[in-house]
This record gives sequence, structure tokens and C-alpha cells, in this order.
Amino acid sequence: MLDKLRALSARRAAFEADGACPGDTTIDEVLSASEVVIRGRRTLMLGSNNYLGLTFHPEVRAAAREAVDRYGVGTTGSRAANGTLAIHTALERALAAPFGKRTAIIFTTGYQANLSVIAGLCRAGDVLLVDADSHASIFDAARLSGATTLAFHHNSPEDLARKLARLPSGRRDRLVVVEGVYSVRGDAAPLKEIVAACHEHGAYLMVDEAHSFGAYGARGLGRAESEGILADTDFVVGTFSKALGGVGGFCVSDRSELEGLRFLARSYVFTASGSPATIASVHAALRVIARDPALRARLWANTRRLRAGLEAGGCALEPVESPIVSIPVGDEAAAIALWQRLLEEGIYVNIMVPPACPPDACLLRASGSAAHTPGEIDRAATVIARVVRKTDVTAAD
Repeated sequence: MLDKLRALSARRAAFEADGACPGDTTIDEVLSASEVVIRGRRTLMLGSNNYLGLTFHPEVRAAAREAVDRYGVGTTGSRAANGTLAIHTALERALAAPFGKRTAIIFTTGYQANLSVIAGLCRAGDVLLVDADSHASIFDAARLSGATTLAFHHNSPEDLARKLARLPSGRRDRLVVVEGVYSVRGDAAPLKEIVAACHEHGAYLMVDEAHSFGAYGARGLGRAESEGILADTDFVVGTFSKALGGVGGFCVSDRSELEGLRFLARSYVFTASGSPATIASVHAALRVIARDPALRARLWANTRRLRAGLEAGGCALEPVESPIVSIPVGDEAAAIALWQRLLEEGIYVNIMVPPACPPDACLLRASGSAAHTPGEIDRAATVIARVVRKTDVTAAD
């Protein structure tokens, strides 16, 4: 039973012998939304999902402090027991309103949001159709649900339509799950075409806006808003741990039956609710996003500046435009060497190695933020491009 863990421990020890260990980096201090201290070195943070830089926003921090003073540091119970405070239900109303949906439910983590919604909606005899590049939480939810699960080719509404067409007609027992923006390469789902396939074949649609909420749409509601398909989306799921700067997740829907998840979803009923500080800070972050579109403008300006700087320096990037800027590397050894060298140079980015990607498709993932200054973005692009050139990673396969 422990053999597989011993193998992983040996692999981890080998990484540490060469330098910092991917996936196990300790941040000693957070100086700002754009800078941290790692191993005693000031380090520019481009490996965070803090897209709008709200973790250090004064209004957001003040809301967290006030909530701790009023409610304490934790709820010590689930939503089904003693863990529903007035601020939990207030946040649910605040989430439903901008989406124009009747129902909203919040969860302690984004992972639990997908687990609760998918496994709560589906059961044995139902059919789940999920994009092949979906997040682990979506596949785990599919297994937990007991539904028949069909994976369609990544971002292929044509393959989705083919799989839907093979199912018995006239039944409303199928749910299609896609992501607004996919977390590994930063590519976006063709939502309009997916909606058309769902309409043609009578399928419900769920869009996970984890990496797109706050960044897309006139009001920052995500890609369902920016693509004009909010009314056609049965369930919108999102997370608090990215643009909103907290921890948690949510689902909004016009389907009032969603309220039944409060009694059915195991990962809602059997876990403690979100802490007062988190709930209050997320609510404050929602207000900031609603009134300050300049945050999104700065995020996109920094994203484009980073891409331009990397490309000018000779980096081949994934051909997509999103706040996730991915640099294809190839094999795992090269990716780890690049990542460790960048950390030594004071730049922190994410590294994608198996099982997050195929063995020959490893990559580095950088994310800009509204909090970065133009100078910080230029410095990051210059250092990354120089290190990539020295490692001779100049083109994607």
C-alpha cells in the first residue's frame, strides 16, 4: 500500500537535491499582491491566481477584520448544523443578483462546489458529458455521482454533438460540463457552439468559471457573460480563490431545484462552512469588482504586455489570449530545470508536469495580475525569456 508513496518520496528528494521542489514551495512572507519572499529572497509572484490583486485591497482586508471581531475566527460547524451565519446567506444573495439567477449556494472550497453540484445533480442512469481537459474536481465528481461519464474531445462542440446524438432522444437526463477558461493552457471554451449542441439535444449545461470570473464580461461575471449565453447556462460554478482573493466556491442557477443540494450534497452537509473572515472579504471583493472595471482593464493590459515581452524575447507561447500565459517546454526534466532557475532569479511561476499534463507536454504557466506594475511585468518577461533561451526552449512542438 505504501510503495507508491515511497516512490513519490524518492522523486521529491531528488528534486530537493537539485534545488526547490515543484509543488512544495514554502512562501516565507507575502509582501504585496505581486511580491513574496521565498528562501529569504524577494520574489516576483507570477504563479498566483490573484488576477485582480484583491488580496491586499484595503476594503477587502477591513471586511475580514470586522467579521472576525463580530463572529470569531470560525463557524465550527457545517451549513446544515450551526454553520450558517447571516453573512453566508447575504453573500449568496449578492452572487445571485448580478447573474440574474434565482438561486445561489456557496461552498467551503471551489473543489467542493463542483463535487456538490455535479454529484448532487447526477446519479446512476444519468449521463455526464465532460470536456477531456476538465479539472480534477469535475472528474472526481463524475465518479462520485455514479452517472455514465463520456469525455468529449477538448473544445470540440462537434464531438460533443456526436456523443449527444447517440443518446436516446426525448430524455432530460444529461448534463454537459465545460470550463470558461481551462487552467493548464489558458484556452477558452467555444461556448456559443456548445450551447447550440445542448439545445439541439436537450442537455443541461454547466459552465465552470473558476479562471474566468472577474476577468471576462462587462461586469466581470465570466465568459458566459462575455459570450452572451448566461441565459442559456443552467448552472454557473465559480471559485472564491482566484479573482475574489479568498477561499470557497459557488453555484448560481435559475433552477430552484438547486436548493435541494443543501440536504443532498455530501460535501456541503458534512464539512464546516466558510470562515467569517473569508465570507466577508469575498462579499467586499464582489462590491469592488462591480464598481471598478479598471481592475479588469489593468489585468488585460498586463497580460498583453507580458505576452508581448515574452514573444519579443523569443518564447513560443500557447496561441490563446487569457490571463494564463503558458510556455510549452516539453519534457519534465527541462521544465523543472527552467522552473528552478527562474526561482533562483527571483521569479515564481507555476510548473505543469505529470499528472497535470502528458509527459512530453510539460509547461510553465505565468499569470499576470492587476496588481503588477508595468516595470514588474517587463522585468518578469525579460528574465523568463533569457532563462528560456539559455535552456534552448524556443518553440512549441
